[in-house]
Order: sequence, then C-alpha cells, then structure tokens
Amino acid sequence: MGSNYPIRIQSMVNTPTMDTMATVNQCIRIINAGADYVRITAPGILEAENLANIKSELNKQGYKTPLIADIHFNPKAAEVAAAIVEKVRINPGNYTDKKRFEQLDFTDLEYNLEIEKINEKLLPLLKICKEHGTAIRIGVNHGSLSDRIISRYGDTPMGMVESAMEFIRICNKENFQSLVVSLKASNVRIMVQANRLLVNKMIAENLTYPIHLGVTEAGDGEDGRIKSATGIGSLLADGIGDTIRVSLTEDPEAEIPVAKQLASIFSGRKESQAIPFINTDLKNPFEYQKRESVEVKNIGGRNVPVVIADYDFSVSSDKLTSMPEYFYLNSGLDYTKLPENFDYILNLHDWWKYAKDKSNFYPFYTDAEFRFYGAKHADLNFVVVSNQDDIEKLIDAIDGKANVVLILETFNSNGFADQRSFFYQLLERKINIPVIINRNYADENLSEFQIKSASDSGGLFIDGFGDGIWIRNAMPFKPSEITSTSLGILQASRVRVSKTEYISCPSCGRTLFDLQTVTSQIKQRTSHLKHLKIGIMGCIVNGPGEMADADYGYVGAAAGKITLYKGKQVIKKNIPSEQAVDELLGLIKENGDWKDA
Repeated sequence: MGSNYPIRIQSMVNTPTMDTMATVNQCIRIINAGADYVRITAPGILEAENLANIKSELNKQGYKTPLIADIHFNPKAAEVAAAIVEKVRINPGNYTDKKRFEQLDFTDLEYNLEIEKINEKLLPLLKICKEHGTAIRIGVNHGSLSDRIISRYGDTPMGMVESAMEFIRICNKENFQSLVVSLKASNVRIMVQANRLLVNKMIAENLTYPIHLGVTEAGDGEDGRIKSATGIGSLLADGIGDTIRVSLTEDPEAEIPVAKQLASIFSGRKESQAIPFINTDLKNPFEYQKRESVEVKNIGGRNVPVVIADYDFSVSSDKLTSMPEYFYLNSGLDYTKLPENFDYILNLHDWWKYAKDKSNFYPFYTDAEFRFYGAKHADLNFVVVSNQDDIEKLIDAIDGKANVVLILETFNSNGFADQRSFFYQLLERKINIPVIINRNYADENLSEFQIKSASDSGGLFIDGFGDGIWIRNAMPFKPSEITSTSLGILQASRVRVSKTEYISCPSCGRTLFDLQTVTSQIKQRTSHLKHLKIGIMGCIVNGPGEMADADYGYVGAAAGKITLYKGKQVIKKNIPSEQAVDELLGLIKENGDWKDA
C-alpha cells in the first residue's frame, strides 16, 4: 500500500465476530468481489481471540487476504488482535480518551498529562506490532473526537487532524513506521477539508504515511454512491488516497464494485492534456468559501446552484419528481408543444428563429457566436466555454454585461483539474460571471454514471465553485434519473438541499438491528420531509457523534432496543425495536417538523 502501488480496496464484515463460519463466508464473498483487505470488528478480547479461528479457516480454504481488526475502547483487545491479523485499526477518540458529550476545560498541564497516558497505552501495542510485523491504522472519526480534543480545537477538521497527529508522533518517535491514517466524517465537506489539512500537516512535519479514505454513514443506493464518490473522488483528484472503503448500508460485497470504479476513474489522469498553472494563494483549500459571482436572473449571487437538464418529450413534466430550473432543447424539436411554465435554453439559431419573442426562452451561444453577435436577450444569455478557448477575447466581449452566464465544458481527460484551473483564472482576473459546470458522458450503467459524475463535479462545489450543474449522458437514462443525480451531487457537496438526508452506517459486527430493513422502512415513511436530516446508526460507538448535525437520530442501544435523539439530545431510551420507527415519527410530529406527503 502507498508509494507507487495501486489504490487498495477494502470492506468490513457485518456478521458477529464470534460466529466464525458466518464471518468466514462473508469474508470470502467480499474477497471474491475484489477486495484487497477485509476488516472485522473486535470489540472485546474474546472476539479478538476468535480472529485466529477466522483466519485459520480462511487459510484452509485458500484465502490469504490480509485481515484488519477494528478496535474501539479496548487496548487489550487491540494487543491480542495484533498478534493474529495483519493490521489493527484503533480510534484515537476512544482508545485512551473518552467522549462523554460534556463540555470540559483542560489546562495545559492536564492536556499534556492525557497525551502521556496515550503514550503509555500505545507502547505495548507498538511492541507487539513490531514483533509480529503488524500494521496500525490510526482511524479518526469526526463523530468520536474526545472531549479533550474538542475542548481545544472544537468539533473541526483541525481537531480531527490533531487527534491523529498525537498518535502519529508517538509512533514516529518509537520508530514504528507501518502506519496508515484515516480521517472520516459523514459530512463530505469536513471529510475533504480534514484530509487536505492532514496531508499538509504531515508534509510540514516530514511525515509521509498512506491515507485511507472513506465517507462514513454514506447511506444506500443512489445517495450512498453519490455521497461517497463526491468525498473520495475529490481527494483522489487531489492525489490523496492509497486505500478506500465505500461505506454503504448494503451487503458489504456491494461496496467493492463502487470502490473499484472510483479507483479506476483516476488511474489514467497522468496522461491528461496540459492544464494552465494554478496560483493556489488565491483560495484557502482548507475551508469553504463560495466564489463571488453576480446575480443573473436566478443564477449566481446568493442563489443556490441551479440544475440544467436536456428536455425529453417522451416524459411528461408531471412525471419528473425533481424539476430542473432550465431545460435545454435540441434542434429540430416542435417548440409549440412545450409546457409554458418552464424556462428553456435553445441554440442561438433556433432561439432567433422560433423563440426570441418569448420571455422564458434563452439563447445558447458558442464563444465565437457571442463575440460576433453579443448578448441578444435582455435578461439571460448562456455562453459555452472551455479552458482551451481564448478566454481573454471572450472576457473582453462579456465585460460590462450583466446578463451573461458561462457554461463551462471540458475535453480534457482530467476534466476536474481542467475546470478547476478555469475557476482559478477567473479568480486571478477578478471576474465574477456566474458559471455552470457541464460534463458529458456515454455510460450504459446508471450507477457508474452517478459515481463518475459525482467524482468529477462534486469537488468543485466543495471548493466553492459553480453556480449550477448540467450533466448529460448519451445513453437513454430517464430525465428524472439525471436530474436526481445532479441534485444529489449538490446535496452531497452541501451547497443545496433538495431531499431528506439519511446518515446511515454500513453496519458491522457491532450492529444491534437490521440496518438495511430499518433504513428502508424509515425512508418509505419520511422521504417527503425534504427539510430534515435523519441519522440511522447501528450502535453507540460512532452513532451520536457522526449524526451530530442530524435533526433526529435512531440508534441501536442494545439487542432489540433503540434510543431516539433530537439533535444531540437523548429523548427516549431503550424503546423496543418493533415500536421504534413509529416512535421516531411521533417524535418528529411532536416537535412540529412533520409535513404531510
């Protein structure tokens, strides 16, 4: 892993670790799907000891894939596992420190004494790992930062970085180099910022270790894929990431094809066409700040990013569950049959011939057309541009006009970097024209289209670029599927909310209920509550922390028992699981957040 090796793929079993054969069989399914590593939870010493039986059975069946023990709270379990498996994952937030959701103050002396305690508890594990050639993953979760870290850094990306760095420095001092580091969050923007900060910090301290990437509690289906691709893809585009896990609320083996596709997207980008140099001093990559743009109609300024979509006459408008703000019309269509309550974009020739007198029809220019003809619509004109065009001449033509929006396309194999370079050129020239991010695909599989488009465009919105999105595909996906993908990318990037957000974990051996079934039940009954975030967490380990910005939470408390949260506050404890979904809906209604479908 790391260096010039390929990006490694992994997943985590969700069977009880004490059920040896169930765990072995699921490991085999994950490995056969293409995983390079498999992670198994070891919450206690008995589970850690049983890893030997699991590994032995896998070896008997001809499987030598490295195993990773997942440890929370229990240094002794980590020490047992370290003598058995190839890697041990420990969480700095609960390996020594504790998170009690209390607001605590630490003096410098108290703070440093806690770091000394980390040193004392970590040294025995390092000794065992050295003896057995075992690696360690220092895995920080945003939702389980300790009270001590939060007291000094807050619940921030920098707090995540420092939580990891404390352990890294101890390992480095002890000359233990078999390290992997991960900073994960369910909030994609925080996950991206934290990993960028981590790499920057490691470079500053001359520490270079492989990075494991993942978005925790990404969810399932379209949402889980888009959210994961937005976060992981943004960092892979930056050259960050040596191993990845896509955390879906689905069977673990379903994660592997998604992760493999994500890794493959970036494998050929070294051969991209030349991209203009970026002056990185123009923007802080470690915090979100939207690029300033003027407001043109409902685009740019303080407006949320808009969605443009190709219009399909075979689908009536009432069947589109999520409506784009603008429809693009291809040439040769009968424009007289269009619904009158939408806004449309036409090529300049068609607009001039058929629709120049209609207020809700807007012209679409090539850059050469615009430079020759100028703006013809009084309110809104779209101009397509790429990083290869003569930007100076185009800007001269647009300068002083308050009714122009750019459509930014790319023909570069590294389209993400190409389009980002264009935005930096606008920053450098202090040009505040609104820009729509446009990407074109020819994918036959909808899931692959969602993953690719999210990894290509999501990072630009996380960086504060883009006043809208227009993604197109040559294959016959439904218009609603493409629009839903566009809105999903904007929501994953935290720039526009258009549907209920579910923060649901992928499940593991600690999970206390059937996550897939319960998540499906909750979605069926709450998906119309587009103003809410709902957390669905299998256990207490990361649950309350990772869903900290959720409006409501459904968390496994014990076998058959559920605890409900309103924000960070526990409202109802130990509810029988068969009643818990109804109780959750009741809680939403009691607080005035329910709306009828």
